[in-house]
Amino acid sequence: MKQRIFVRHGGKCHRTGVKIGPTDAKDFDHVIALCNGGENRESNIAPILAGKPHAEKTAEDVAIKSKTARMRAKHLGLHPKPAGNSRLRSRNTFQTGRNRQYEDAR
Repeated sequence: MKQRIFVRHGGKCHRTGVKIGPTDAKDFDHVIALCNGGENRESNIAPILAGKPHAEKTAEDVAIKSKTARMRAKHLGLHPKPAGNSRLRSRNTFQTGRNRQYEDAR
């Protein structure tokens, strides 16, 4: 299967477009990551240079996944509460004396 995928892509890295030589380290990567809704099919797998190109692609996939999860949670009303005491409190202006001028005017 890996040989068919490699030949189908012309022996080039799907991320950089660089020809992969026989001594180059290569991996096979899902073009659309599984965590982002990609399928585990031969048509969704492509060769990629191991190391920096593959690490960058994985980082982008994870970033897309986390953004999608945040947006979904926000739309469902499940976004996390802010840190600290977020409870609204009344200022109770009658005790601070701010309304005394209005009471004296009456």
